[in-house]
Amino acid sequence: MTADRSGVFDIAVIGAGVVGCAVARRFARAGARTLVLEKAADVLDGASKGNSAILHTGFDAPPGSLERRCMAAGYAEYLVIKDAMNLPVLETDAMLVAWNDDEAGRLDDLRGRAAENGVAVEPMTAAAIAAREPGLAPAVAGFLVPGEHVIDPWSAPHAYLLDALAHGAVLSRSSELLDAEDDGAVWRLRTTRGAFGAWAVVNCAGLYGDVVDRRLTGDSPFAIRPRKGQFVVFDKAAARLLTTTILPTPTARTKGVVLCRTIYGNLLVGPTAEDQESRDDAGVDAASLETLRAQAIRMLPALAEIDVTATYAGLRPATEEKGYRVRVDADRRLITLGGVRSTGLTSALGLAQHAFALHQSFADAFAAPAPRDPPWMPNLAEHRPRAVNGPDNGGVVCHCEGVTRADLDAAFGDALAPCGYAGLKRRSRAGMGRCQGYYCAETIVAYGAARYAPPVVGDV
Repeated sequence: MTADRSGVFDIAVIGAGVVGCAVARRFARAGARTLVLEKAADVLDGASKGNSAILHTGFDAPPGSLERRCMAAGYAEYLVIKDAMNLPVLETDAMLVAWNDDEAGRLDDLRGRAAENGVAVEPMTAAAIAAREPGLAPAVAGFLVPGEHVIDPWSAPHAYLLDALAHGAVLSRSSELLDAEDDGAVWRLRTTRGAFGAWAVVNCAGLYGDVVDRRLTGDSPFAIRPRKGQFVVFDKAAARLLTTTILPTPTARTKGVVLCRTIYGNLLVGPTAEDQESRDDAGVDAASLETLRAQAIRMLPALAEIDVTATYAGLRPATEEKGYRVRVDADRRLITLGGVRSTGLTSALGLAQHAFALHQSFADAFAAPAPRDPPWMPNLAEHRPRAVNGPDNGGVVCHCEGVTRADLDAAFGDALAPCGYAGLKRRSRAGMGRCQGYYCAETIVAYGAARYAPPVVGDV
């Protein structure tokens, strides 16, 4: 099992979304020589680049399901590691709100599910809801979900992968898996950046999970059916209108439209739930966005006076079944973590624990390396001190989001420097504000042009 000098890795993780980053961290910290292959030019460029950034308690997950177990484990581990990595949590709690009698009639079942999942929720009358959030339109009933908070959706997976790299992992971006062969001892993985060898493989390819399965084995037990979720982001002035995440009464198909604050000081509403064929089309359309805006105003009428800062869409790797599609093939030393939808940000650390346990069921233990200090992430959260609030920040380059040259330096100051403008935006917030880069993009791109990272990071 110990990697030799020929370049054969213990583990190849395919896909550098939030789940792949968490899996790489778990194996690398355990001593596995870990390779991460990402088909895009930068990490977090698939399903992980667009979500609501909620740290879920899992109160409404299917009781006893793998999803529920991984959410609980991931939530708990995040709270353990967040301070050491400087990862923020915006403590909002959540209220599940029934706006009419039909929705109110479903509350008992949802409270029962929360109890089965071991999550304590608190029933709320219409008066109690209005007292907590006086700006909301009149509701019928609901319940409070303590602990349902908001996090930074990008700093967390970046931190996981940086931790993996510090423990010897290798990241190869722009490395799409083309085909593979297992000779019983080594997987030979042919990619767009050359061939790699690995003893075992963990498929974390998200929207391409079934495609990767077929390229590995010729078959896949599931089919990805992409589901688009569009979002509307209101200006920062909207954040003062709401302190609690507002959850709708879910249906059998979707959790519905959420109204919540963001870690960056905005307020967002979404997502929609649109099934489509394309795995890459994350475009938005005016009709859906206007419907979302109207829904937000019905819930929080004062939003009618607030401008929209941005819109975006995320794609969720849904399948023909609602649950996660996880399988292990011990004979071929292959683990697939598929069908991880909207709860993946919360469950990623738990899924990594689960994948590692599956691996241990057919493999020997690794020799744990000397512990290393966890990465200390630059703070991008609006409710905590940022570089723009301190001295020696080099001056502001993005006025909408208060991004300074010190923030850009931090984005390029570690082993996971961005490969392009989109990655730099996720690492610094630059260009994500009201003007959407109209005034600052030229300066930011020029700053990054000589600094963008090479596609391969680590010692192959």
